[in-house]
Amino acid sequence: MEHIVRILDIHPVTHNVKQFIVEKPDGFIFTPGQATELSINQEGWTDKKNPFTFTCLTDDHYLQFTIKIYTDHEGVTNHLGKLNVGDELILREAWGAIEYKGPGYFIAGGAGITPFIAILRQLYKEGKLEDNILFFSNKTDKDIILADELKTMLGENARFTTTQQKGGKNDHRRIDSKFLKAEVTDFKKHFYVCGPDPMVAELTETLAKLGANADAVVFEK
Repeated sequence: MEHIVRILDIHPVTHNVKQFIVEKPDGFIFTPGQATELSINQEGWTDKKNPFTFTCLTDDHYLQFTIKIYTDHEGVTNHLGKLNVGDELILREAWGAIEYKGPGYFIAGGAGITPFIAILRQLYKEGKLEDNILFFSNKTDKDIILADELKTMLGENARFTTTQQKGGKNDHRRIDSKFLKAEVTDFKKHFYVCGPDPMVAELTETLAKLGANADAVVFEK
């Protein structure tokens, strides 16, 4: 089912990430962590469907998407970056394999944080964030999406690593086998993994070798 929804607000999050607030159709539901396929309701763009994750709470009266804008080619996100309040999107039903199954480790690379935003916000609202740890890898400090909010919600359990930056207050290690052996205290907990495909494939294999239960490793298939 498709819905035509208006953009209600747009604001920057980082130098290349924007948040879009859009209308929420009556009765529209999703589970934190899920995504939908969006199209731009303009000539030449209606059949170009891209997946984007909901980053709002389920009971918000609007929908929110936190989207990295790629300006290096004429794709959907580049065009989204040029839209204004009042422009329209085509919204479809929610789908996705990432959902919260219990306390554990969230591992995100870049825009891979987006499925976790709604989950962490929901847990924070419910007072259930304890025993969850976030490892969030980015190139530099300026690339970290919602750094302040993540620190507010998770405190010391929000751990950022910037792999292409010297100095600063954050870790600079890659999230790999050596990192996980050093930082993870319980491989029997749940692991939630999202990021670039090579990162997800590598970490899923690495976690299995380190003793994580395959059923406890949650990633977008």
